Amino acid sequence: MSCRHGGWERGRVDDGVTERSGSTAGGSREPAAPSGRRVSPRGGIDAVLRAAVSNFAGVGYHATSMRDIARDAGMTVATIYHHFSSKQEILQAIMASTMRDVIASTRRALVHAGGSPSEQLTALVTAWILFHTDRRAEALIGASELRNLDASGRRLVVALRDEQEAMFRDVVEHGIQRGEFATRYPVEAARAIINMGYSVASWYRVGAGVTPQELAARYCELALGVVRGPHPVAR
Repeated sequence: MSCRHGGWERGRVDDGVTERSGSTAGGSREPAAPSGRRVSPRGGIDAVLRAAVSNFAGVGYHATSMRDIARDAGMTVATIYHHFSSKQEILQAIMASTMRDVIASTRRALVHAGGSPSEQLTALVTAWILFHTDRRAEALIGASELRNLDASGRRLVVALRDEQEAMFRDVVEHGIQRGEFATRYPVEAARAIINMGYSVASWYRVGAGVTPQELAARYCELALGVVRGPHPVAR
């Protein structure tokens, strides 16, 4: 998932079937926000989400129909509509839940980190990289499908991204205040570190010659290099 930026294009919903999105003569109703949905650890909702993740990551949001999701979830399209009002709502649920999961993971890492900014940044980056190697499909969807969220879904996901970015930025700024980091660009440094993690999901494969833990250690070294600022060239 990339950092927040402007100029998003609102996605056109195209499920390959007629959507039951509660449209009225006054216009289409926005799908209900997924944040209030209670997802059972078993049953239909999880099956729908797993099937949607597989299809969205494989061929993209627009190329996936509700029939594709229903087929891979082992149910009918009509059954999906008992759980989600539209393909758009499914996309929102995936992206929002993924962001909440990674925020929880990085927050736990930060709570258990040492007291120095370097230790805290190392803990954040480790959790960030491990998440993006373990949850590659969801991360790929987050990186590529933001433009296809409607206005309400985009506001929700962008707010969650801002929350995650603030966690990194606060650690970088704390390091600058302590004299441990020397970068003159804390906002850009935090975003660069975040984007390094996002990119991992696009190329990392199990058996690629480096374990997730080894990769995390390398990215921690890179992240610390970013925040420690330029070093004078030896003459």
